[in-house]
Amino acid sequence: MSAATSFAAGERAPQQRMPALYLSHGAPPLADDPVWPGQLAAWSADLPRPTAILMVSAHWEEAPLALGAVETVPLVYDFWGFPEHYYRVEYAAPGAPALAESVRKLLRAPGTPVQDIPDRGLDHGAYVPLVEMYPEADIPVLQVSLPTLDPVRLFEIGRKLAPLRDEGVLIVGSGFFTHNLAALRHTGGGVPSWSSEFDDWGHRALDAGDVDALLDFERKSPAGRLAHPRTEHFAPLFVTMGAADASGELDGQKSVIDGFWMGMAKRSVQFG
Repeated sequence: MSAATSFAAGERAPQQRMPALYLSHGAPPLADDPVWPGQLAAWSADLPRPTAILMVSAHWEEAPLALGAVETVPLVYDFWGFPEHYYRVEYAAPGAPALAESVRKLLRAPGTPVQDIPDRGLDHGAYVPLVEMYPEADIPVLQVSLPTLDPVRLFEIGRKLAPLRDEGVLIVGSGFFTHNLAALRHTGGGVPSWSSEFDDWGHRALDAGDVDALLDFERKSPAGRLAHPRTEHFAPLFVTMGAADASGELDGQKSVIDGFWMGMAKRSVQFG
């Protein structure tokens, strides 16, 4: 009996639990990098196919927590001074109204509103990696905002979102493992020491499952404030970690992509 016919009438096969990802998303010129797009494409090829994708990007801070468009709307080209062709990129993924309703049910509580911003399209933290990972743009995508940069609160949001993984939803936190644009002005050759030191520390903390150290990275990491002058590019990691912790999968972490891009660590990790 095939898997398709092994369930009673009206039942459906249980959905495979999706991993939870944190990826370094790069800037629009990522598409021209000789290596990185292929790494992202190979990563997605190794994943089960999602029913939908929930994106949390460093480039959307909005409180209370907001849901972006649930139907296809134009992208947000939230960058300046780049060549014109980067502003012509399109990614018309289907909207995800059913996922939006699930997120509302999981997160909305007394004193914790969830708002809708129906004309807010995907920003570059969302669509730049998705263009490389799912170029057909045929999987529904919903972007939600960062309502805070507090690591503990974001970790708890991730825990609340964890049940979506059992519905085939790929939860993606999109940031940059180190993010200080001073790296672009680095003249000493190689990678700035603050970037390599933080990347090494973060890698070891992830491997050890040291949640407390990661949540308190400003005090417990070397060069934490240099690696992240603001927390927004590290913040999506905490949502991903929370989604993994709720399923007991923090110890199943692995770095899928590492190395540096223009002096910044592009480490990207998978839980589950």
